[in-house]
Amino acid sequence: MLVSVAIMSPSELKIDTTPDGALLLTLAGEWKMRSAVPSPDSVLAHAPGERVERLVFETAGLAGWDSGLLIFLAKLFEICRRDGIGVDQSGLPAGVRKLMALAAPENQRSGVTRGGTRPPFLERVADVALDQVHGIRDMLAFIGEVTLAFIKMVRGRADFRRLDLIITIQETGAQALPIVTLISLLVGMILAFVAAIQLKLFGAQIYVADVVGIGVVRVMGAIMTGIIMSGRTGAAFAAQLGTMQVNEEIDALETLGFSPVEFLVLPRMLALMLMMPLLCVYADLMGVVGGMVVGVGMLNLGVMEYINQSRAALNLTHFLVGLFHSFVFGILVAIAGCLRGIQCERSASAVGYAATSAVVTSIVSIVVATAIITLSCQVLGI
Repeated sequence: MLVSVAIMSPSELKIDTTPDGALLLTLAGEWKMRSAVPSPDSVLAHAPGERVERLVFETAGLAGWDSGLLIFLAKLFEICRRDGIGVDQSGLPAGVRKLMALAAPENQRSGVTRGGTRPPFLERVADVALDQVHGIRDMLAFIGEVTLAFIKMVRGRADFRRLDLIITIQETGAQALPIVTLISLLVGMILAFVAAIQLKLFGAQIYVADVVGIGVVRVMGAIMTGIIMSGRTGAAFAAQLGTMQVNEEIDALETLGFSPVEFLVLPRMLALMLMMPLLCVYADLMGVVGGMVVGVGMLNLGVMEYINQSRAALNLTHFLVGLFHSFVFGILVAIAGCLRGIQCERSASAVGYAATSAVVTSIVSIVVATAIITLSCQVLGI
């Protein structure tokens, strides 16, 4: 029985100088982890001459290489960057050049600092401004894709599973009732307490029902529901889509010919658009009940007296304005959550950042939209 044994030639390093004054490193033999790879610290120390300006390579005699060569080159390049020495990688194998390019500091993911000087103030301001412009452009492009997906859905040509829509409706609707109930009751009670402190000075406690009813039904019920759904559902959308982005599931959908916007974003937006007005109506009811608890228990008002005063203060306009708020908030929360999830980078920390960014974007959008709608209603006299 014959057994063939591969004899590994040791790694060889020859240091010389080219006619133009560059330092020439000739690599030969096997540059692998099992070989005795030279130390990169000793390369420049044994260099002929006083000052090295540029480093070049010759690898015609290189028999084989693995991560041992890459580690050697990475440490050597770091020393060259520190000492201001230029490196010409054209003499290295193509595979080595590609791997070293991927490992270069300028190609690492954002957020990792490797020292160096801080950019000037104007440069930082310009970077922030450009990031904002790119963010607005990406958001407009995403809204355009969602609009086209809705048009395809109306035509019956959108590709998404109806089961996903039903599950998302359950998650964003019925499962959100406990937290909506708690927050809405507390908000109604807080409004009643604040109003009662002032109205008791004039003996007008009965008008607590007006303050709570109009405030909750017209604005506060929709706002609190929107904020709750931002932290609960918007962050969940961003985390789900961000995890799919990290696991390359979205890339797999595109490879199979499915549109991620239609298959993933559309059912989530439909669910929030349908559930937000219903949750808002429920929040309005809980807010009025919370105000009634304070009015009956603290101000000695009768239950029917409080209900009749609330019915007299409220009208259909207040109710429809609140529903319009909630419908807009549902669209904003869904867009923010899905957009941040789609934009998520491929790392675990990026998923958390996407969820946080989705919540912040949703809340800011809700506040801005509330101001615009309130001003519009004031101008229109509604």
